[in-house]
Amino acid sequence: MAKILVIEDEESVRENLLDLLAAEEFETVAAANGKIGLNLAFSEVPDLILCDMMMPEIDGFGVLKALRQQPLTATIPFIFLTAKSAKSDIRQGMDMGADDYLTKPFTRSELLSAIMNKLEKYANLKKYLSIQTAVNKLTPRMQLLDKQLHKAILNDDFKGFEIHYQPIIDINTGKITGAESLLRWHSYELGPISPAEFIPLAESNGLIFNIDNWVLKNVCQQIRIWRDAGIKSLTFAVNLSAIEFNQPDLSSKIINLIEINNLDPSFLEIEVTESMIMQNIHCAISIMNQLRLLGVKIAIDDFGTGQSSLNYLRVFPVNTIKIDRSFVENVYKDYPKSIITKSLIKMAQDLNLKIIAEGVETAAELSFLRENKCDAIQGFLFSRALPTLEFEQLFFSNKTLSI
Repeated sequence: MAKILVIEDEESVRENLLDLLAAEEFETVAAANGKIGLNLAFSEVPDLILCDMMMPEIDGFGVLKALRQQPLTATIPFIFLTAKSAKSDIRQGMDMGADDYLTKPFTRSELLSAIMNKLEKYANLKKYLSIQTAVNKLTPRMQLLDKQLHKAILNDDFKGFEIHYQPIIDINTGKITGAESLLRWHSYELGPISPAEFIPLAESNGLIFNIDNWVLKNVCQQIRIWRDAGIKSLTFAVNLSAIEFNQPDLSSKIINLIEINNLDPSFLEIEVTESMIMQNIHCAISIMNQLRLLGVKIAIDDFGTGQSSLNYLRVFPVNTIKIDRSFVENVYKDYPKSIITKSLIKMAQDLNLKIIAEGVETAAELSFLRENKCDAIQGFLFSRALPTLEFEQLFFSNKTLSI
């Protein structure tokens, strides 16, 4: 059964909670203040935390902040228990990453409903991470990578990380209309590390949460810098992991970055994969709707390789579909592949969605996509992913795709 940590300084309330949870056969751990609660959270790693908002020394806000800064506890569901009903207090807690709150006094059914709802969501995330861990067996090299990744991220040392930008080109005009941001890592000890190695590793050990935050922050800052330098009206895409996408404070985090950098929200596009969406369709749709309401664009990456039903696509609040490279490679001479790719393009057109083909490397592939009215491409035919300065130089060179 799930393990629940109760952090509550009022003994009578704490004991009542423990009795109720024990009756439901939950495993429980209790703390009489925030300091003890934090120590127990790090040592016990519970499945859910119930925490009083107002406590001496370290209050609930301080506890939550500390938990969200550590990869080990960053995704644990956190429910505030509070006697205060002021909206400002509740909003502050939710903005910091709380998953829910209960105003005292609350009923047994209200408490159990909140707990079961959050445990279900957490179980989905843990299942995802366990799959990733199984896929990525830690060979001696991976163990060394894991050690170096922990050292860099937990010391907040991102000097070896760099964001590259791969141009996205409008097929009709041949001009750059945006770019996908792609992370690169040059380890001091090991040299260049492929994203195919370190991204799955970061997903399996929980460090992807810190990495996603760093990338999102830096891309937004770069958009502002480029806007001020005259690079305007381009859309810059950021890939998010399942962990980051499911964080309760994702929308407020993006709002904050947009406001700090004074950005037009439409210049930012969040890329998610089919498999991420299909983990919890209704939850994913809710999150995407929140982002769309902010004015942020949504793209489904690697479309066609996941497990989504085409019936769902019509209800996904997305702007863009990206066709995976596997459907583009040699599409002009592979009949089954050409039928699938044509169908994807036609479907996107019927749904009034933009469609981008990834990994376009040959003129023959481009010709096929142009003939079938694909909107845009990205790939080595035009440009690899470029460091910031090189992307800037490419944009101002006015290079266009041969039409």
